[in-house]
Amino acid sequence: MTLGRFISIEGGEGAGKSTQIALLAERLKTLGLDVDLTREPGGTEGAEAIRNLLLGGGDDRWGPAAEALLFAAARSDHVEKRIKPACAKGVWVISDRFLDSSRAYQGASLGVSDETILALHQIGSAGYLPDRTIILDLPLEASRQRTRARDGENSDRIGGRNDDFHQRVRDAFHQIAKAEPQRVRLVDASGTPEEVAALIFEKIADLLP
Repeated sequence: MTLGRFISIEGGEGAGKSTQIALLAERLKTLGLDVDLTREPGGTEGAEAIRNLLLGGGDDRWGPAAEALLFAAARSDHVEKRIKPACAKGVWVISDRFLDSSRAYQGASLGVSDETILALHQIGSAGYLPDRTIILDLPLEASRQRTRARDGENSDRIGGRNDDFHQRVRDAFHQIAKAEPQRVRLVDASGTPEEVAALIFEKIADLLP
């Protein structure tokens, strides 16, 4: 049996991850591939319980280190119980966020070192990485406009953080893409959904059987 592939879709708030994940999944299905859509934090019963802890409450509910630990714990369960078993069965798994979000959000933006984030991932998930990571890139102003149109004043505790935080997130994603070009591809998310979808497909085409 041919192994499946694991693709993570990353990006700041309002970058269009949900739309692009759905479009990519449909295109892969037209090629006869089995596709499983999941998300982080979440994807399993245990990880979804941690998601509720992480995204609810006030901004000061968790400190940066506690946040990083909770994300790593959720990811460990997600990898063990959902992602790896699906890929072993030949399924293409597409996750809305994965490790690089922790590196950008809890790492570069909250001050937890990248070495610590990666060490937690090594402990929890044996360093498991996607076959390809797509980072949807959007300038801060465009991101803010999309987020307001989508959420109004109802952002979760992470999405509702200030502009400086979200600019640090964007900068961190750029640094990750520059440092790991074999795995990570940066995609301009400012076009129409169809234009962005075409760019994403180009970035994963080399993985197709």
